Amino acid sequence: MTQIKNFTRCTFLILGVLFVFAATPVLADKTTYQSDGVAINGYDPVAYFVDSAAVKGVATLQYTWNGTKWQFANQKNLQTFKADPKKYAPKFGGYCAYAVSKGYTAPTDPDAWSIVDGELYLNYSKSVRTRWQQDTNGNIVQGNANWPGLRADLTK
Repeated sequence: MTQIKNFTRCTFLILGVLFVFAATPVLADKTTYQSDGVAINGYDPVAYFVDSAAVKGVATLQYTWNGTKWQFANQKNLQTFKADPKKYAPKFGGYCAYAVSKGYTAPTDPDAWSIVDGELYLNYSKSVRTRWQQDTNGNIVQGNANWPGLRADLTK
């Protein structure tokens, strides 16, 4: 009889824990800079690579990845992103690459961008991008060193 009571208690405990986890909403990945809930202010991340331009996406071509909505200018870019999102998503969660290299986060201007060694970097403004480009490699090294701590702070 005691074994049945213990089994019943254990079953209810497990079911209770599972219910709590199932009822808890999944939190969005705060490590991606978003404006109005959309990455890169709605600009198409693939277009930076294929068109060498900042191209505005459309809300009807949207995909959620990593808790963030991404918009695309055309169906081909959407499918390309879906196939390998990490390849096209901006470094440092889409936060300003120069700011991250200096140890803090800042929003970005979709028109202030660079692709270095196949990676997309965004900056706060075109003038900040100019500052960042004065030592691109050094800023990337420092940004890579700073990002894990900044990312951890963003998810708290």
